[in-house]
Amino acid sequence: MEIVLPDKSYEIIVKHHALETVGEWIASLWQNKKIAIISDDHVFPLYGDTVQQQLVDYEVCHYVVPSGESSKSLEMANQLYDFLADQQFTRSDAIIALGGGVVGDLASFVASTYMRGIAFVQIPTSLLAQVDSSIGGKTAVNSSKAKNMIGTFAQPDGVLIDPETLNTLPDVRVREGIAEIIKCGAISDASLWKDLEELTGIQELLTNSEAIILKALQVKKTVVEEDEFDNGSRLLLNFGHTIGHALENTAGYGKISHGEAVAIGMVKISQTAELKKLTPAGISDQLIAMNQKYGLPVSYQPWETEKFYSAITHDKKARGDSLNIILLDKIGQAKIQKIKITEMKDYLIEGK
Repeated sequence: MEIVLPDKSYEIIVKHHALETVGEWIASLWQNKKIAIISDDHVFPLYGDTVQQQLVDYEVCHYVVPSGESSKSLEMANQLYDFLADQQFTRSDAIIALGGGVVGDLASFVASTYMRGIAFVQIPTSLLAQVDSSIGGKTAVNSSKAKNMIGTFAQPDGVLIDPETLNTLPDVRVREGIAEIIKCGAISDASLWKDLEELTGIQELLTNSEAIILKALQVKKTVVEEDEFDNGSRLLLNFGHTIGHALENTAGYGKISHGEAVAIGMVKISQTAELKKLTPAGISDQLIAMNQKYGLPVSYQPWETEKFYSAITHDKKARGDSLNIILLDKIGQAKIQKIKITEMKDYLIEGK
């Protein structure tokens, strides 16, 4: 699959055992570069050697960060800047992001800002990163006020997805990736939604992971190519995320997974939208059934309306006194609804 943008195009390779071809892939993209592999302490012991051993024609170093959302910070980015400087990296060198969404977001943010930007590629190893965060060029770290508050738009030179890496994921990480797949079906692909309905559960989804990943990526490819900088149709990818990010921020990063928060956010915003007759009746029930099928939550306690609202007022999706939220017209079709930020409280009342 190829992402085609005005200033840059790149390939996404989705293939079982693709990690065994990293050397050939990198050689097709880069020559005469130092390469820094940025990974975490869970992923690097599993796949670091496989990647490094294939890069014999390059000067390679690596930096391993603690796994988890707390590493997605300016403090960790600063440590990486110092590491790259110590390794005498220049603007002609490059980064490989090897890991899940945290590593991908952090490493790409560092690549896009070190010396005003150096080359990077993504090798996402979690389902969430494979279907969402590694694609499209959004980089970010969190602030104390909001998730992904500090970031850039920077496209990778390529993305390599090996579904075999999903076999080492804990169930909670598989489920959070499935939440983003559910979102893709809900907003844009009724056939993907039907596939999810017909699969018997997580294990059968993993058996068919290559086909499912490609369908989810097609949804993201379409909107990224239409709206690279997130001012129009790309906003559709935020379905469930406005409330979801508020949940993550309020609970404390890492206390609830991104996918779990998005699952709850999709249900919650649709329940209130039904009451306002902005979404057809029964949509939230379909979302609840699909989330529960794949072991995802549909509610959260303690529900703290004022704290969630405060977090949303710091959300980067807010524009002045307005906010664009995403609602469903039907399964497979979404719309952007502009509301006053104050109206967001209606979507946060417990029990609605």
